[in-house]
Amino acid sequence: MVRRTFDLLERYRTNFPSKTDALAGKHNGSWIHYSTQDYIEKANFFGYGLLSMGFKPGDKIATVSNNRPEWNIADLGMSQAGIVHVPVYPTISYDDFLYIFRHSEPKILIVSDKILYEKLKPIAEKVASVEAIYTFNQVGGAKNWAEIIDDGKEKAEIWFTDLEKIKCSVQPTDMATLIYTSGTTGVPKGVMISHQNIVSNFIATANIQPLNYQHKALSFLPLCHVFERVVNYHYQYKGISIYYAENMGTILENLKEIKPHIFNTVPRLLERVYDGIIGKGKDLPYFKKIIFFWAVNLGLLYKRNRENGWLYHKKLSIADKLIFSKWREALGGNIKMILCGGAALQPRLARVFTSAGIEIIEGYGLTEASPVVSVNNPTSGEIRFETVGPILNGVHVKIAADGEILCKGPNVMMGYYKAPDLTAEVIDADGWLHTGDVGLMEDGKYLKITDRKKEIFKLSSGKYIAPQGCENKFKESIFIEQIMVIGENEKFASALISPNFTFLHNWCFRHHVNFRDNMELIRNPLVIERFQKEVNNTNSHLGQTEHIKRFRLVAEEWSQLTGELSPTLKLKRKHLHDKYQTIIDEIYMVKTDD
Repeated sequence: MVRRTFDLLERYRTNFPSKTDALAGKHNGSWIHYSTQDYIEKANFFGYGLLSMGFKPGDKIATVSNNRPEWNIADLGMSQAGIVHVPVYPTISYDDFLYIFRHSEPKILIVSDKILYEKLKPIAEKVASVEAIYTFNQVGGAKNWAEIIDDGKEKAEIWFTDLEKIKCSVQPTDMATLIYTSGTTGVPKGVMISHQNIVSNFIATANIQPLNYQHKALSFLPLCHVFERVVNYHYQYKGISIYYAENMGTILENLKEIKPHIFNTVPRLLERVYDGIIGKGKDLPYFKKIIFFWAVNLGLLYKRNRENGWLYHKKLSIADKLIFSKWREALGGNIKMILCGGAALQPRLARVFTSAGIEIIEGYGLTEASPVVSVNNPTSGEIRFETVGPILNGVHVKIAADGEILCKGPNVMMGYYKAPDLTAEVIDADGWLHTGDVGLMEDGKYLKITDRKKEIFKLSSGKYIAPQGCENKFKESIFIEQIMVIGENEKFASALISPNFTFLHNWCFRHHVNFRDNMELIRNPLVIERFQKEVNNTNSHLGQTEHIKRFRLVAEEWSQLTGELSPTLKLKRKHLHDKYQTIIDEIYMVKTDD
């Protein structure tokens, strides 16, 4: 019975003892497979090695790494020794690294490679608790994590009994991990998550997912994010083989190599895949282009339960043979479903990919809920477009008077680390977690998210704007990579738009628009006119209050590295407001009769 995360190892031993590719990662161009036996032995040796180093239950280890099999081995190795895992994004700022390490007080850091070792070494030297840095890759002058495994293997007989005693003493309510939120509104908060929080969540999600030990998954979202991490446990619970992509740039190549049946993604990455497909469609010869967009437009009309009628599905079967079969082939040819979370998914993407035989399973959650609150259910067929599905088994949800989603259940976090005051702000006296998201229940069953409570703003007229919903509509345009809707206490809504520069450059080439750089490009009257057309088109599908009356293009691509997006690809609104304050002032200082 799985009650703690490390109980997965015993489940592997019992249910999948002969599995040869429990985990797999690529090294020097070749896939390295870890069997069930490899996984169990190395996790145990790592646990013994940590005890040999003097680690005690409750101590912490921070990892800063890409996705790889070694991450899991270290994770469950420290888990069964009662050690708290603190996984950290590799892409955060110097200040965030320093804050997280000082706040969490890990005894050692484990990093993936030379670049991160050199980046974090001077930071670690400023953190009193950190005794050493280890690396997964071989790095000259650095301690390697294999030294811990080798020491544990050598001293297995010495530490076997101690590790078994610790495993027996670890309770489901004990803290398993400390995950720091992305800090879109301030410094990161440490979310304390217990074994029970995680285990209840991955078992409940595993029970509604029909794949099994015969299937493969590709993992590329960061394992330090609770969504990817818990789904990885879910895969392990079901014996699904997990292959780790080399990096974000090799995803399509890795999909073709391993031909997985499932993977997780966030909406923005799915949007990029779709935009790439559409971009290629636009470059097809005339007649092929006509057929391509006939199929796409057909897919955009897709409804579940064959509600479109027999004629529609006859046409869809033709579109599938001519166009959609090639989409599936580009994703490896075996994809059964894609799990999508982290932000709102454009309904058109769910429709068109599902029509193409690629089931998109959208869910909803947050780190503080470990993370899944609701998810569309492919096993029962309870799936509805534009919703995040039924509430997960064991979780309870209610909608507050102001529309905020509240949840309660075994998945709700223990609290914020060293911050009981912040914990009390989000978990009330009755145990309800206040998610900060606004939503409603459709037909008493399907949860629909409408916006973030803190992001809804009021115009000077007293009318409210829910920016996320509007932004999601505007991002349906292939010209728009990112957009932030603004206008709090102003007469009308406006927007800052970061264009899809790859597509825009191609558009300029086709229309003979010359430019030296992006700054000159965004000031070109023809470009502005084209974006105005996109804005007008989307405005026609929005309520009058939500219309974007003014917009400004910006010359920068927004990303995690430059600070405009969080590690989960959400807008960091305060940062964007500060960065573009001059432009925002200019938008609203101009006299207008609007």
